[in-house]
Amino acid sequence: MTPPPTGRAVVVGTGLIGGSIGLALRARGWHVTGRDRSPGVSERALDLGALDALGEDPAADLTFVATPVGAVADAVAEALAAGPGLVTDVGSVKAPMLPLMADPRYVGGHPMAGSELEGVEGARADLFEGRTWVLTPLAGVTDDDAFARVRSVVTSFGAEVLSLPPDRHDLMVATVSHVPHLTAATLMRLADLRATEHRALLRLAAGGFRDMTRIAAGHPGIWPDICAENRDAIVAELDELVGALGEMRSIVAAGDREALVGVLEQARDARRNLPARFARPEDLAELRLTIPDRQGELARVMNLAAELGVSIVDLEIAHSVEGDAGVLILIVEATVGERLLGGLIAQGYRPTLQPLA
Repeated sequence: MTPPPTGRAVVVGTGLIGGSIGLALRARGWHVTGRDRSPGVSERALDLGALDALGEDPAADLTFVATPVGAVADAVAEALAAGPGLVTDVGSVKAPMLPLMADPRYVGGHPMAGSELEGVEGARADLFEGRTWVLTPLAGVTDDDAFARVRSVVTSFGAEVLSLPPDRHDLMVATVSHVPHLTAATLMRLADLRATEHRALLRLAAGGFRDMTRIAAGHPGIWPDICAENRDAIVAELDELVGALGEMRSIVAAGDREALVGVLEQARDARRNLPARFARPEDLAELRLTIPDRQGELARVMNLAAELGVSIVDLEIAHSVEGDAGVLILIVEATVGERLLGGLIAQGYRPTLQPLA
């Protein structure tokens, strides 16, 4: 697959994530203009090399909206109205963005990356390397070329792209991001309260406690908006967590060694089986299929892959000169390629699968 072409980009919101996007884009040859609701922040981003210029760029090919969650919808709408370029965002909640997804040029996004460092001072060009970047195209709506273009740019940052429908994204991110942060903050607060009675407590904090509560050091100011926008999913997952902790309490209180070992072994196995990135050609396979050359078709295929648990390492669309069909080329994990092959056949496609090496 050829590297994505460079161009002109705008970054709206130049804090930690926006600044890191600017640095990553510029490192790959993009011309980057940016702005922030706080002029001092965008000026600092310029000083640090995250931007080429301040302000607007009507000729931009792509706009990244990296504002706080509560301001994302307005900023995306403004970017769509400002010019013909593509627009994506980095917000961790997608439900408020659904009305804007009617515009095929908008591709919702969410990089699963961050840092304990706050603001543009913590920005790094390599922040997204090895991290998952979720894209949330709508089947039948999102333009295939727009999705492929945004995907190619974020994968050039070293990120692994996962495609999910917006509603599934919000439910899943509540489980793997929002509730873990609130849990870490609660545990850290509990330890802090205990420390007022036992002054040595926090000095005794071992590696496990520090690892589990690391994310509690993140910027608290972003969380009220996140909890407001994704309230239902977060509350549902907190209920599940409270129930699971209640079960653990009962096991410990009853001294049920067998049940305790079973729970801990299940957790250990699940942790060990977290997905890893695949880089060697022998780990990969090429899947080809003809798709109708119509809006949102790529989103259908990518969302199916996510449903089946198949990672898409790379993709390319070869459009037909007749304009009524195209060939989609996917690079997938070889071990699960047959799974996606069967799923596509069940959906009426006629794919082929072969080893990459």
